[in-house]
This record gives sequence, C-alpha cells and structure tokens, in this order.
Amino acid sequence: NRKGGFHPITETMYFLEEIFTDMGFDIADGPEAELTYYNFDALNIPKSHPSRDMQDTFYFNSSLILRTQTSPVQIRYMKDKKPPFRMVCPGKVYRSDYDATHSPMFHQLEGLMIGKNISFANLKAILMEFVKKTFGDKKVRFRPHFFPFTEPSAEMDVEFVTEKGTKWLEIMGCGMVDPAGLTE
Repeated sequence: NRKGGFHPITETMYFLEEIFTDMGFDIADGPEAELTYYNFDALNIPKSHPSRDMQDTFYFNSSLILRTQTSPVQIRYMKDKKPPFRMVCPGKVYRSDYDATHSPMFHQLEGLMIGKNISFANLKAILMEFVKKTFGDKKVRFRPHFFPFTEPSAEMDVEFVTEKGTKWLEIMGCGMVDPAGLTE
C-alpha cells in the first residue's frame, strides 16, 4: 500500500513485504546494531565460527555489532509470539566484505513459519507463489544444499530465457529449521 516516491530498493522491499502479507505473514523488524547474543549465541553459532571474526563482522565492542543477518529478528519475534505463526523480517545487514561482487551493506529478507504439520512441500509452495508474484510465470528448481541450521536445505533458482539460451539465476537459500535449534 506504500506506492511511489521511494528509492528503488525501498520500493522493492515494500513490494516483497506485500507479497508475504498477502500470504498471511507478519512483518517483523529489529535493530541493525545488534547484541552478539541475538546475532550469534541464540542461534547456536559457536564461538569458533568464522562469521564471528573481526574480518567478517563489524564490532562496536565485544557484545554489540552491526547485524550480519536478519535471523536475530526471528529470535526476538519468537520470544514475544507463540506458534503457530508466519513471519518475514526484511532489513539491512552488514558484513565486512567488499569487492566487485559484494557490498558491506545489503538487504535481506528471511522468513519463518512454525506450526503443526508443516513440511518442505509447504515451503516450496510458498516460495513458488513468491516467484510467480515477483518474476511472473517462470520455471524454478530446488537444488540440495547444506546450511548448518536447516535440514533439508536447498538453493532456489529461477529460469530466464535469453538470446544466448536458458540461464538459471540463484535467488535464495531455504530450508526447514531444525526444531532442536528452537529450544532455549
């Protein structure tokens, strides 16, 4: 419902939010300057994980950083809400990574759906609807992938036909959250 006059990235984020609110998801927000507890510890990211290194994360001090992902928003949301629920958390994230293909600040949108009898088929259906509303009627593929906190996990690609033939564009990683990771 927020139309026109915004920066293209802001308009894109509002567009994506609308897709998910139309599918019954809440929009959640959280701080960009985040406690290491929410960004790492509450997500069971070990102290020895490379993402905690100074060369990968912007630290203010030992307990405050610029968030490296929007996952801390999911932790904060789960502290306030009881299942079942559907939520997405769009926002800026920061990583100490800068070259021709990386920016130290970028936008991310993560989602979480918790309830009874939710399967990978539900995840695929939601993501295919997302692709249809975002890119139109395109073929998609899910490729098995490893993410440490989801099982099963996949990379999702969208097919584009060009003058040079068919190309696949990777648009996201996805997976089922391990319920063991949801206990505190």
